[in-house]
Amino acid sequence: MERKPELQSKLKFDERGLIPAIVQDHYTKEVLTLAYMNAESLAITIAEGRTCFWSRSRQELWRKGETSGNVQRVVSITADCDADALVVEVVKAGPACHTGRESCFFQPVYLSEELKQFSYEGLYRLIAGRKTEPKEGSYTTYLFEKGLDKILKKVGEECTEVIIAGRKEDREETVYEIADLVYHVMVLMVQAGISVEDVTKELEKRHVVDHKVKQERMQ
Repeated sequence: MERKPELQSKLKFDERGLIPAIVQDHYTKEVLTLAYMNAESLAITIAEGRTCFWSRSRQELWRKGETSGNVQRVVSITADCDADALVVEVVKAGPACHTGRESCFFQPVYLSEELKQFSYEGLYRLIAGRKTEPKEGSYTTYLFEKGLDKILKKVGEECTEVIIAGRKEDREETVYEIADLVYHVMVLMVQAGISVEDVTKELEKRHVVDHKVKQERMQ
C-alpha cells in the first residue's frame, strides 16, 4: 500500500488510544475479524506488511499468527470518512478465528429470507458446518459420514450428468446439472480441506500464465 503519512496523522484514536480495525479477506471480501490498533501497532503493521494489533485483554502488542502461524499479509488499509475506523484487506495464511473458523463472524443473529443473497462462500460455510456439526437427516452430513469414496463417486456421476445434458443442448437441464456438480465439488473441497480462496488464487494465477503450459505438460 502507498503510505499516506498526512492521513495517518489525522486518524482519530479513542480515549484509550485505540482505533477499530475491520479485517477483510482480499480475495473473497469476507469480513474476518474486528480488532483494535494503537498508533504503535498500526506503524508496525505498515512497516512489516502484516497485521499487528493491540490486545485489550492482555494489554500488549499482538502480531497475528505469531503463535498459530496464521499470518495476515496486508494488501491495503483504508480509513472511513471520519477517520476513526479502519478496513484492513489481507491475504491470510490459515483461519482468522482462534476457534479454527475462517472468520470470527459465524454465529447467525438474523437473516432476511427476502433479501438474503447466495454466495459460494456462504454455501461452503454451510457445507463445512454439516461436517463439523452433523445434522440428522442432512444429505450433506450423510456424504461426509460415508467418506471420500462416496463423495468422489457422486462427483463422477454429476460430471456425467453435465456431459449428457450439455450434449442434448438442453440449457435448463444443463444449468440444473452444473449446480449439482458445483455442490458436490464443494463437498469434496471441504473433505479435502480446500477453500474457495484456494481455488480463487489458482484461477487468479492463470491470468498471467501461458494457456499452453498445461497442454504441454500433458504431452
